[in-house]
Amino acid sequence: MPINRLRRRVAAHSPGGLSRWALVPAIGWILLFAGCQPKAADPTPFGLKTAELKISNVPLTAEIADTPQASENGLMFRDSLPADRGMLFIFEQPRKASFWMRNTKIPLSIAYIDSTGKILEIKSMKPLDETVVPSSSDQIAYALEANQGWFAQHGISSGATVDGIPRR
Repeated sequence: MPINRLRRRVAAHSPGGLSRWALVPAIGWILLFAGCQPKAADPTPFGLKTAELKISNVPLTAEIADTPQASENGLMFRDSLPADRGMLFIFEQPRKASFWMRNTKIPLSIAYIDSTGKILEIKSMKPLDETVVPSSSDQIAYALEANQGWFAQHGISSGATVDGIPRR
């Protein structure tokens, strides 16, 4: 066998020769399967995860306040909240909840929600008002803030169920 032909045959079976061609289908498979994976919610500019909620078939993207710091900050110091956005507060254990609007410039409505995702109460809150807005129930597992009037505009009232709440 001539030496040039032997070199080509060895090169075709060597790691350098084989890897170039083996990478093409491997990269294709990686791209295919990467596209099939569920996409994790991207964090907001404030570093919070989001969840895609549905309430009475109405979508709402909610930032997740599931740490003491995120819960304390809430929507403070923001100038606006997009119409299809809100903030979901997640409590460690069901309890009586209360919120106020210190340093919050946006008029909000808040839904107090039990551990099954059922809205128990909806209340309105005024910008910069430090009056505490308590829940009547001591079974509050979540609180969902949205622009004031959002729930009423979408025909959502007490008894509606919130789907898509991340579970701990």
